[in-house]
Amino acid sequence: MRKPSALPALLLSALIGLLALLAALALLSAPLARAADNGNWSVYPASSGASARPYFYLAAAPGATLRDQVTVTNKTAAPLNLRLYGADAYNTERDGGFAVRAEQEKQSGVGAWVRPERGAITVPARSSLTVPFTLAVPEDAEPGDHVGALVALDDRIAPGPAAGGKVAVGLRQAVGARVYLRVGGPTVPALAVENVRLSQHRPLVPGAGESRTDITYTLHNRGNVTLSPKVALRATGLFGRTLLSRDPAAVPAELLPGQRVTLTETWRGSPQLDWGHVTLTASAKDAKGSAGASFLALPWPALAALVAAALAFAAHRGWRRRGRGVVVARGRLVSLTSAATRPR
Repeated sequence: MRKPSALPALLLSALIGLLALLAALALLSAPLARAADNGNWSVYPASSGASARPYFYLAAAPGATLRDQVTVTNKTAAPLNLRLYGADAYNTERDGGFAVRAEQEKQSGVGAWVRPERGAITVPARSSLTVPFTLAVPEDAEPGDHVGALVALDDRIAPGPAAGGKVAVGLRQAVGARVYLRVGGPTVPALAVENVRLSQHRPLVPGAGESRTDITYTLHNRGNVTLSPKVALRATGLFGRTLLSRDPAAVPAELLPGQRVTLTETWRGSPQLDWGHVTLTASAKDAKGSAGASFLALPWPALAALVAAALAFAAHRGWRRRGRGVVVARGRLVSLTSAATRPR
């Protein structure tokens, strides 16, 4: 009997490794005064003396070509073979985090305009390598902010932990130095709150447990500059009573131009009997947007049971009244009303 081939398992492992690259690229954290680092190697703008830069911040007119250098430092005891490429940045849908596109994805901004002098590099053990690159801004580039990164990718697929004795998940590791480019021209900050939706969860019996409302909304950067939004959440009930007033914490530190992020804020202890409105107001420098949704909080199961009981009671009383309004006369059923009004 032939043994099953290991090829499908290897192909599946490689495919999972390629998909896991996206998660590795999303590890680019918020810009701090240090290099992007994964513990094995780091990537950062080349500098001299005390002029250390945590990321690239560049400005150019349409049609201009910029020249700069990126440094990759190997922190391991063996040489590292890495691929160096430019990538566009975006906000993740899940939480708005900063992430960059994989090398095989289509690049349309910084990722398409950056050209490292060397696409494949070998960094000796415990050493650094500086690579020049150019950034050519197209003549028709839109004004405003364009964000991306210079990424150093390890082509090897590192084995991950096996899940339940099945195929192990492979990981490709990547580290990138952010590139913030502003193309000359009019800047238009614009921010919108869209698609506010409320999902209410209440106990079957009012007061028998805690209720909650999940407030889902979309933040949309409709302008051409990067924004650092803040969001204010307010809920009012009948007669304008303030039920909730707070600033959601799960708001992205940076919302890139054109990006949408859908977020959910949980309101615990929301009313079980009320009628009101939820309003979300987002603001950033020179930009503001607001939207909301109304809610009707009623204990529907209890209310339905009450209505059913009332209908049953009304039906029972009506039946009893009809029963009293009929008598037997001379072997026939005669209405009391008819008998009373019939002339003698």
